Amino acid sequence: MRQRGVTHDRSEESPLAKARWFQSLSLEERLALFCEITELAIAQNPDLLKGNDARPVEGRIQVLSRT
Repeated sequence: MRQRGVTHDRSEESPLAKARWFQSLSLEERLALFCEITELAIAQNPDLLKGNDARPVEGRIQVLSRT
């Protein structure tokens, strides 16, 4: 059984390893991490709170439907 802790193995930095780590967190831990990352982003760039200027990119959304 693998123990949790600090490792210096490069294989632990793969996207799959990171996804496994994230999935091992409880819902509360995931939400707390999301909030911390959001607060960090806002601290570095307060303009993020100044509204939503995002625009849809044509051809980037695929609509799936059941037949």
